[in-house]
Amino acid sequence: MPALDGKRIALLVTNYGVEEAELADPRQAVEDAGGDPVIVAVEDSPVQTLVGDKDPGRTFTPDALVGKVSADEFDALIIPGGTINADKLRLEEDGIDLVAAFIDAGKPVAAICHGPWALVETGQLAEKTLTSYPSLQTDIINAGADWVDESVHVDDVGGWTLVTSRTPDDMADFTRELVRVFGEAGSSAEAGE
Repeated sequence: MPALDGKRIALLVTNYGVEEAELADPRQAVEDAGGDPVIVAVEDSPVQTLVGDKDPGRTFTPDALVGKVSADEFDALIIPGGTINADKLRLEEDGIDLVAAFIDAGKPVAAICHGPWALVETGQLAEKTLTSYPSLQTDIINAGADWVDESVHVDDVGGWTLVTSRTPDDMADFTRELVRVFGEAGSSAEAGE
């Protein structure tokens, strides 16, 4: 049985500025592992990715809208980066509320590059250890967490598991660990939903 067989995994993005590889690669990894990747966007319009924060990448069609879904519908959450995407997402109240709901439910979360900005906004990073794009180090420390310079870091302090990576260069480690962690977590169906 594939690692993520029957699991629905949300990928939370705004509609402009997500780093292409940070959306496309985890989405493909979830699909390859038998899961159901669901792109949850802020608006009902195409998601325009960027490559290197500047060059247009592929566009993706959202599968769901932030204000219309709840954490109860998913088994885990992926927060891709991209500087513009991550900066816009941290200002989206519904998006931050959704992230917080995953944390409150004890469901695993994976975030890469600038994606951890959304975690900072939840106010629930105290005592966690994570990595990110290096420029987020001060924000993460100010949020009460420890920052490490590693290709991937898995932290299960505080009743929820967090998988983080620094940049698209760490993608193989990031996708490997998120598939493993998500696969080991209980599913919504097992929880009687």
